[in-house]
Amino acid sequence: MYIAEPIEGGAKLNKPVVNGANVERRLSDGAKRGEKRTRTQSLPPPQLPQLVAEQHVPIPYTDKDTQRLIVVLSHASLETYRASHGGSRSAPGRDDKYSLLNSDEHIGVMRKQGRDISDARPDITHQCLLTLLDSPINKAGKLQIYIHTARGVLIEVNPTVRIPRTFKRFAGLMVQLLHRMSIRSTTSQEKLLRVIKNPITEHLPPNCRKVTLSFEGPVVRVKDYIKTLGPKESICVFVGAMAKGNDDFADAFKDDTISISSFSLSASVACSKFCHAAEDVWDII
Repeated sequence: MYIAEPIEGGAKLNKPVVNGANVERRLSDGAKRGEKRTRTQSLPPPQLPQLVAEQHVPIPYTDKDTQRLIVVLSHASLETYRASHGGSRSAPGRDDKYSLLNSDEHIGVMRKQGRDISDARPDITHQCLLTLLDSPINKAGKLQIYIHTARGVLIEVNPTVRIPRTFKRFAGLMVQLLHRMSIRSTTSQEKLLRVIKNPITEHLPPNCRKVTLSFEGPVVRVKDYIKTLGPKESICVFVGAMAKGNDDFADAFKDDTISISSFSLSASVACSKFCHAAEDVWDII
């Protein structure tokens, strides 16, 4: 079928009428054949995480009497590994690249060093920090957190810090901390993470009961145990942030040893049980 279509000069041109869907299909097919297939490109590596402090007010350093819960993540697997050189070995200004040693990415490295892959589990520390920092007792300003690594590095965690949710960003943050000795907030000069001097007892309040967890200790309900504290007595619990190993890392200065379950618990669950018990006893909702 043809229709007359006007053109310049008044003449008419007969133009065939075809189905519109067929035209669109042909144009689409032709465009697909003529165009070049675009290649997908990987995204650039994410920037190193930047920390921002939350608004709740922690216990001042000068306050030694306020009752609080102190958690020490002991024997934490936080160790850096030099992954590669940024330039030639002879270049004086080369930039070495470091990563956080972990069992997922560095199995070959651990085997070459003759070490058990369970020695590289920084994810345990990450899980514990997320549990502790998200707890109501921390937002109420009655929680203090320390990390004592397997290499003997003591780290103070500001209760207002917001730890990255993903492990990859957390690993980058820990590499920064272990090399720079501190991490400041992006909105102020406040240090949210910093390496401090040993021993841990120098940073605890004087009226503080130091407790370790062990299967050999008597099984108690955490809530009932916290009720036995004095009116101004704080409690410091040492939680092993490791996959396996001996639980004697705090025997030198412990006051008591207890067991909080008849079952084997992860470090994150142990932290959670103490947070919930202290919240119930101290009326934190």
